[in-house]
Amino acid sequence: MRAVALFLGFLGWATGAVAGEFFQLTGHGGPIKGIAVSPDGRQILTASFDNSLGFWRDQEPLWLEGHEAAVNSVVFVTDTLAVSAGDDFAVRLWDLSAGTSQLLGQHKGKVMALRVAPDGGSVASASWDGTVGIWPLSGGASRSIQVDSNVNDVAFAQDGAALFSASADGKIRLYDTATGDLRQLFLTNGFGVNTLVLREDLGWLAFGAVDGVTKIVTPDTAELIKDITLERRPILAMTSSRDGRHLAVGDGEGYILMLNTEDWSIANDIRATHRGPIWALAFSADGENIHAGGLDEAMFSWPLSDPDDTPRMVAEGRAFLNGNDSASNGERQFQRKCSICHTLTGDSARRAGPTLKDVFGREAGTVSDYSYSDTLLTSDVIWTSQTIDALFDLGPDVYIAGTKMPVQRITRAEDRADLIAYLRLYSDFED
Repeated sequence: MRAVALFLGFLGWATGAVAGEFFQLTGHGGPIKGIAVSPDGRQILTASFDNSLGFWRDQEPLWLEGHEAAVNSVVFVTDTLAVSAGDDFAVRLWDLSAGTSQLLGQHKGKVMALRVAPDGGSVASASWDGTVGIWPLSGGASRSIQVDSNVNDVAFAQDGAALFSASADGKIRLYDTATGDLRQLFLTNGFGVNTLVLREDLGWLAFGAVDGVTKIVTPDTAELIKDITLERRPILAMTSSRDGRHLAVGDGEGYILMLNTEDWSIANDIRATHRGPIWALAFSADGENIHAGGLDEAMFSWPLSDPDDTPRMVAEGRAFLNGNDSASNGERQFQRKCSICHTLTGDSARRAGPTLKDVFGREAGTVSDYSYSDTLLTSDVIWTSQTIDALFDLGPDVYIAGTKMPVQRITRAEDRADLIAYLRLYSDFED
């Protein structure tokens, strides 16, 4: 009965015949960074750390390949056109009926968010190069708005003539869309602002910040309407239902806070992922479900209609990152530092990095089912206990400058040694 209920829930999303059931979309090889629902409500796009987009119209997705690094954001323009962007600095326009894309342009840093202009003629991108890009979709020159701080999110005013930016310096600014001129320093928060949701039609702007601040203000004067800040931090995702009746807020601890916008009361507060943060949120077109993505390799869709009966997810044999008391320190290091991008099986399984099975003695850039950067293809690195130790001691950005690997270190020598010992369990080579 449980399997039948989940299957019907999936069909309910796909056809609109049934609403308000739990379902999940699985198949990505990494965390879900962005989610978008088509205007007609019958299609979903998921953007993933595995460098791919999933285009879901049925149980099996169409995989859209074109990015060279993690895809952070995706938006529908129409039911057949979409725009995506990510860690490769690229902004791509997709013809969904053909499954092909073209490059609109590139930033000089990671692109974190996208918004479609009210007239549908252009898309704005928020980038860590300190700019907002304006990309016309039917030809014409792109424009750049200089913010001079990493930009995390953008939101168009209702008429499209102005847009708000949210940045790492804690400031929300209002710009003239056509000229790029700063109209107003709208608001200053003590810590970086990550998310914006603007509903001028309903008279409010919501924002979430690194320090957990979640506030609702008026979009003209920044007057405080409601402070809904909880202890959880940071705020990483935020979205409103199409009718504006609900605002969903996702945080770094894996919770979704659901708010009734009529009186800003808390409608629900659920733990919505197996582990880690909520990076992506989107409502179904009918507002009956909230779709969520994070560290798990699946998008989960939660019903709003009966929160007391919301099904609880089971890890299906996978231990949570936190609370797995039986795991060795080496396994925990692998889960925390490596498992998002790499498997320990014989194939790379749609991950953002190659399999680490039999990594010892292997020349860098030689796994056949993975597409490497030029840096690793031309590298002379051989993976041994010494080179793996150096990789995490110095950090990939230092040890192999130009690699696509995330910037991260394991600072304690004991932790590096335990990780290496754990990886040896999956390799026959001894160095």
